[in-house]
Amino acid sequence: MTTTDKDIVRVAAVGDLHCPKTADELLRTIFAYVNDHADVLLLCGDLTDYGKPEEAASLAKMITAVRIPMLGVLGNHDYESGKSREVEQILCDAGVAILDGDSRILHDIGFVGVKGFAGGFGEQALQPWGEEVLKHFVRESIDEALKLESALAKVQVPRRIALMHYAPVAGTTKGEPSEIIPFLGSSRLEDALNRYPVLMAFHGHAHHGSLESRTKDHVPIYNVALPLLQQGFPDRPPVRIVEIPCPVAT
Repeated sequence: MTTTDKDIVRVAAVGDLHCPKTADELLRTIFAYVNDHADVLLLCGDLTDYGKPEEAASLAKMITAVRIPMLGVLGNHDYESGKSREVEQILCDAGVAILDGDSRILHDIGFVGVKGFAGGFGEQALQPWGEEVLKHFVRESIDEALKLESALAKVQVPRRIALMHYAPVAGTTKGEPSEIIPFLGSSRLEDALNRYPVLMAFHGHAHHGSLESRTKDHVPIYNVALPLLQQGFPDRPPVRIVEIPCPVAT
């Protein structure tokens, strides 16, 4: 367990880097910024553009400059070429702990990560009936939510933060075309967050969604897709930083 004598832990988060589609200069600016302004960096999926090992290697060269702990999850783009394990290993070798239903404890906070999946939200969520292929689709959504729930349940500290690629609430997808919203996330992920409460959660994937929303239990949800952050924070490097007060020791 990593402890801290800080009064505040600064958590930085960004997703959808899509390396090498995103300019190297912008990524280097982000990584330099978090070194001075954050204590932990969360990378919320779609770290590469086509899931190619050479794309991961390009990103790895840049993130070796980051001096703070890095945690990440993979996104759908990172699976595109069928080489997600190679992508993961390259990023791990560069210092990123890739989470897939597991956790790390940093600064007395349990960070839990999954990719998540699609399926829709609330009463409009897709249900497992009909053709076999549709049942497999819904099963993937359920399995990712169960993976998140199981990981949260195992964290041995009272404060938890979740990171994922797909959205757990519809609120952070607002602004996207209505036709694609069911493919941007699943409220089954929200169920896990409500069952095992977290301080907050971060995700990407919805490039044109909304920056913030909340679960039905009022947990803050932050959409940290890079294109959205560029639009929302035009006057500084596009990375979300949230300050978390540390409890007073007794």
